[in-house]
Amino acid sequence: MRNTAIRYATVLALIMAGTGPAIAQDRLDPMTALAGRPAGSNPLDPMTAIRASKDAADTAEGNPEFGGLPDGAGAEETFYQCTACHSTEIIKQQRITDLRWDELWSWMVEEQGMFEPDDETRQIILTYLKTNLSSER
Repeated sequence: MRNTAIRYATVLALIMAGTGPAIAQDRLDPMTALAGRPAGSNPLDPMTAIRASKDAADTAEGNPEFGGLPDGAGAEETFYQCTACHSTEIIKQQRITDLRWDELWSWMVEEQGMFEPDDETRQIILTYLKTNLSSER
C-alpha cells in the first residue's frame, strides 16, 4: 500500500512539473530507474539485479526455440522452469554473480512461490545460468 501511495505521489509530482504522464511512467519503470546500479549491490533486494550494463555478448542471438536463451546444456530446462512466471528477456538481461543466482533462486522459491524442481534439475538450471548469464564470465 505504501509503495502505491509513493508511486502515485511521484507520478503526480512529475505531471505537475510538466513532464507528462508518459515520461512520468518511464521514470517509474524499474528497468529505467535501476539503470546504472551495480548488479547484486544489495543481496537482499532482488530488484538490484534487474539491469546491468550490456555488452557485445548481450546482443548475440540465442536459440529461438527457447526464447533466445543461449544454446547450451540446461537451456531447455531453464526455459520451461523460468517462463512459467516471466519472459526470457528478464533472464537474458541478468548479469549477476554466481552467488547472486543462488540467492535469487531462493528468493523466487521462498518469497514468490516458484515451483522448486528436483535437485538434479535445479542444479542443471543454476549451472546453465551461471555458465551463460553470470557477471563472472
